[in-house]
Amino acid sequence: MWLKGISLFVLGASLTFAFAPFNAWWMPFIVLPIWFFVQATLTEHSFKTAWLFSFGYFAAGISWIHVSIADHGGLPLIASIGMMAILCAYLALFPSIAIWLTNRYFAKQYWPFSLPLFWLALEFARAHFMTGFPWLSIGYSQLNGPLGGWLPIIGEIGVSAVLILITVNLGLTLKLIQEQLSWRINGLQSVSVGVIFCVSGLVLNLISWTQPSGEIKRVTMVQGNIEQTIRWLPEQDSPTMQKYWNLTSGHWDSDLIIWPEAAIPKLEIAATDYLELLDEKATQTDTALITGIVDVNYSTQKIYNNLVSLGNDELGQNSIPYTYGHKNRFAKHHLLPIGEFVPFESILRKLAPIFDLPMSSFTRGDYVQANLVANGMKLAPAICFEIAFPNQIRANLNDNTDAIITVSNDAWFGDSHGPHQHLEIAQIRAKEFGLPVLRSTNTGVTAFVDHRGIISAIAPQFEDTVLTQDVRLVNGKTPYRELGNWPSYLFFFVLFIIGALLQRKVKIK
Repeated sequence: MWLKGISLFVLGASLTFAFAPFNAWWMPFIVLPIWFFVQATLTEHSFKTAWLFSFGYFAAGISWIHVSIADHGGLPLIASIGMMAILCAYLALFPSIAIWLTNRYFAKQYWPFSLPLFWLALEFARAHFMTGFPWLSIGYSQLNGPLGGWLPIIGEIGVSAVLILITVNLGLTLKLIQEQLSWRINGLQSVSVGVIFCVSGLVLNLISWTQPSGEIKRVTMVQGNIEQTIRWLPEQDSPTMQKYWNLTSGHWDSDLIIWPEAAIPKLEIAATDYLELLDEKATQTDTALITGIVDVNYSTQKIYNNLVSLGNDELGQNSIPYTYGHKNRFAKHHLLPIGEFVPFESILRKLAPIFDLPMSSFTRGDYVQANLVANGMKLAPAICFEIAFPNQIRANLNDNTDAIITVSNDAWFGDSHGPHQHLEIAQIRAKEFGLPVLRSTNTGVTAFVDHRGIISAIAPQFEDTVLTQDVRLVNGKTPYRELGNWPSYLFFFVLFIIGALLQRKVKIK
């Protein structure tokens, strides 16, 4: 049993290579069928074996979180490993429950009908329960795979379910081969499902759901490369702000300049003089500048993680000079547990430094907010891991939205695969919605992503960098932007009902 458990853990961990920066999109087509084959051979302990696989999947896939806990959390190594183990054990529950429900209520031959819907339901729960953590959803592995063409139609969530449908069919075929049953006919049917979806995905990838409008904006993104250990030291406020000013100085001819999350380390109320200078300079040079900054409302004691837009707003119109509290801003809605808010803080803050980090008492902004307006561009914002929530992004897209802007500070995670996964998620959002994504970060990975999800320019990590690119705006909408997840839910619900009816018919006979 120990050997099987270790093998399942390693098998799950190997799926990490399906995601950035490794990008082995074919791995799920090998690993998942083997996993489903193992699950199908069991007569008991299906939940336990599913959990061991899933635990390995998350332990390797989000191991980068350990960097932030160990390097910045102030905990001893054993405690940080323990926290990671608890988090991964929790996340592993969701796919394990999907497997358990499928095994509990459906005969194995009907798993392809039922498991995709259970998977969708449990992934929905993982993305929403306790604010949600939808990271490492399996559909992200298909950005460059044959199922990538389905992303603008059914989104990453739908692609995840399709991938489960394909691979559970293959896993059951392996079981039929093992049992020397009629695997040739059934195997042909199983392979056909995969071939149909993969070939159609390749064909769909040739379709341009949105087209360049002919309008081009010159955009500059500044990567300040401020070490996490000094970001919130008061004596570093002025050097940091001066560094961003200096890095920007040769680029005031751009239409838009973007600084990353909390690039200005002072509270907004204390940085109004600096913001007024930025606003004046941007207006004089006929550009706009968007920066991250933290704001506190002293009357309510609420703290917000904000983006503010300075300089020109509507093209060809005089901008209203910046004043504290002006409306052209965005407040982060989806806050990161521990990093930006602490559940049960009256208890947890006393236990360890990681529960009392600087800037860990934020208030969430509204779920739907106005787009930022910058030199005629309408931008849908997402701060840090908000980009991992497609429903929130979609809710903030308007008919005249030109691009998605996402800013982050991934210095927390060092030279790990976390920032690369973060960029991959941004690429998926671009392809789902057919819009350019402008991703500005403190230490990387800063990148321009076009409306097809392709990186058009990228900055090196851990370097002071200024990245400038001509961004082509687009017209049109993808089916996923119009309809969201409902087509996927409907399709797999109907498939589920068909499976339930077939199983009931067999039982009656």
